Amino acid sequence: MHAERDPPIKSTATSLDVVEAVHAMGGATLPEVVEQFEKPRSTVHDHLKTLTDAGYLVKDGREFRVSVRFLNLGGRARAQSELFQVAEAEVRQLASDTGEHANLMVEENGRGVFLYKVKGSQSVHLDTYEGMEVDLHTTAMGKAILSELPREKRDAIVEEHGLEPVTAETITDREELETELTEIRERGYAVDNEERVDGVRCVAAPITTENGVVGGVSVSAPKSRMNGQRFEEEIPSEVLSTANIIEVNLQHA
Repeated sequence: MHAERDPPIKSTATSLDVVEAVHAMGGATLPEVVEQFEKPRSTVHDHLKTLTDAGYLVKDGREFRVSVRFLNLGGRARAQSELFQVAEAEVRQLASDTGEHANLMVEENGRGVFLYKVKGSQSVHLDTYEGMEVDLHTTAMGKAILSELPREKRDAIVEEHGLEPVTAETITDREELETELTEIRERGYAVDNEERVDGVRCVAAPITTENGVVGGVSVSAPKSRMNGQRFEEEIPSEVLSTANIIEVNLQHA
């Protein structure tokens, strides 16, 4: 029998780490990437060249940057998602009805990924974008998803990713989070009260099927417009209605 060949797997992992490093730096030169790894300059150069030749990085002068090829891959993955196919029109309608940001999120590898985002007529600029990953405990959509996950999976996510604060309002205590998740299950929706972005509130509902939770949908707005009856009744009603329509349509997709 031949021994398992670990080097190719490790090499692939290194290439992915190089992509992540270049992305995190917003573009980087060879020396800058070398500083991120305990590997010879020649090894890092080989990974950069291979990734560039394959079209996953682009070299502009001395600087490497992530290629928009990833946009093509992500776009195709999203287009193939049954949830996106069913929810796209409903999220657009939610943005139109509320005038605010409407969002669709899924959980992948223990983190929340913005699958779709639509700006309403009154929406302000936010830092979120399609494909953006966030810790689930920091957003209303993430907490809505967490509330419907089995306890063992929630525990595994918290164990791996922790409960790091993003703002002064982020929940960082495990018991406090569990208490809130229970409340979310009881009322059917989650809120984010400046827990990821100062000055912004969000209302979200989980999207569930017979197989469990598949995502979350939300509305985000400045707290100056997301208060009183609008925050406590009107927006929750709109979000819950949208989630329900998506769930029904998923049953017949």
